[in-house]
Amino acid sequence: MKLKGIGIFALGTLFGLEGIKLLSSKDAKKVYTHCTAGVLRAKDSVLDQVTLLRENCSDIYAEAKNINDERSAKESENEVED
Repeated sequence: MKLKGIGIFALGTLFGLEGIKLLSSKDAKKVYTHCTAGVLRAKDSVLDQVTLLRENCSDIYAEAKNINDERSAKESENEVED
């Protein structure tokens, strides 16, 4: 029983060490770099879309405010005439 536990521990340690070597290899770093570059491109794209959306929302808000101001001015003129 003790020997089996020691053997499993030794195999786990061996696989762990090999896993670390694999994850820190030159090819793995290249994959990480390409994945990170893709995420950065996606982030830039999302930020561009958010900026465009904010600009459109600002335009809509300004136009709506102008419409309400014009409507208020017309109502004020109608009250004065009545």
